[in-house]
Amino acid sequence: MNQWLDERLHISRLNDKFLRKAFPVHHSFFLGEITLFSLIILILTGILLALSYEPSNSMVVNSFDPGTADKPNLIPAAYHSALKINAMPFGDMLRRIHHWTANIMVAAAVIHMMRVYFTGAYKKPREINWWVGMLLLIFTAFTAVTGYALPYDNYAYNTLKVIYSIAASLPWVGEWVSQAAFAGKFPGDGLIPRVYGYHIMLLPGILLALTAAHMLIMIKQKHTQPQYAKRIAYKKIVGVPLMTQQTPIMLALTLLFAGIVVLFSAFIPVHPVEFFGPPSTTPIDNIKPDWYLLWIFGVLAIIPSFEIHFLGGVINSEFVGAIVVPTIALLAMFAVPMLDRSRDNLYYAENPTNYPVRLGLGVAFMALLIVWSVAGYKPELISAGILSNANANAVLWIATFLVPALCYFAVQAIVRGIRSLREADARDRANFQAADD
Repeated sequence: MNQWLDERLHISRLNDKFLRKAFPVHHSFFLGEITLFSLIILILTGILLALSYEPSNSMVVNSFDPGTADKPNLIPAAYHSALKINAMPFGDMLRRIHHWTANIMVAAAVIHMMRVYFTGAYKKPREINWWVGMLLLIFTAFTAVTGYALPYDNYAYNTLKVIYSIAASLPWVGEWVSQAAFAGKFPGDGLIPRVYGYHIMLLPGILLALTAAHMLIMIKQKHTQPQYAKRIAYKKIVGVPLMTQQTPIMLALTLLFAGIVVLFSAFIPVHPVEFFGPPSTTPIDNIKPDWYLLWIFGVLAIIPSFEIHFLGGVINSEFVGAIVVPTIALLAMFAVPMLDRSRDNLYYAENPTNYPVRLGLGVAFMALLIVWSVAGYKPELISAGILSNANANAVLWIATFLVPALCYFAVQAIVRGIRSLREADARDRANFQAADD
């Protein structure tokens, strides 16, 4: 039977090329796999949630509180289906697993990209996979945001209004772009069907395509090897084969990961749609996105309000804070392989302390995002008395420049100290060897 299949499908070639691929045995290399496991769990739980979700913002009678015959209690169908999912056996648990897995996927992708950056694994010939990974990170965030809006409670409604306003802030074409993206003026009848289409078809399709491309390129180019591989077998692929050893490890990690997510979800609730109620004209103070987009909200919180009219278009603070600044930050990340002029890295993950400028810039960039994320809590910092209303913006702007600079120079000082210790240790070993001889 195996010979019959091999003659027709060339399974032996598949085994030789893919199933015998060597995977490095190092804990940091599992971060990408955790991202993949999260995507699989999200697809499975998303399918189950979609079976009970109604993607419509047309008004229906609230079966949980129908009102009276003369004055029925009407709510959007999408919000009503979210209430029904919560009332189903394990429905709320399913929402929790879906929600927290999405957050874990973003976190794992971020940490994975940090590992790639700090170890120089983006260098030639792996620049393309760095760019594919960046696109995966961006579209993962987009997918999470669209899912966040689907319950269509008052919080999601106000969040969508903010996103629509950001899209509309584009000079000259903003109104056209926002209406094209949200199926008309906000909130039109096609709003939820359009966002639902993004969330379950367009964006997952993009994620699956990018994931497939990412894995194929990785298989073609091989992993960067951990530093210990240099001592074991110089310029050789060191690891365990996919089929016989790596697969059981991955299955064990998958089960452990799924168990942790379920346990976490059992105790930590998600967004309470019942608390916020259906969409209304009542605004919600201090709307905040999830943690991975909070830095953009922080930029909007501290940038001074302004409008510049130019050739019939309007350039305002919302456009600069929510589109220009994030675009510059993302372009800087895309440009990392082209900006790094250090030697090519074909085999081994680099020691971050051997590249202090890259290490310092990476730490400074993360510090900048943390400062901007803290700025997203400006109203809470003012109400708690940590900052005064008069100087909050000034303090946060000073921190925007000062904290990353301090982090950069602190890293340089620490690296110099590590190098001094290494040199002293090398001298001691040389002296000991000379004395022994």
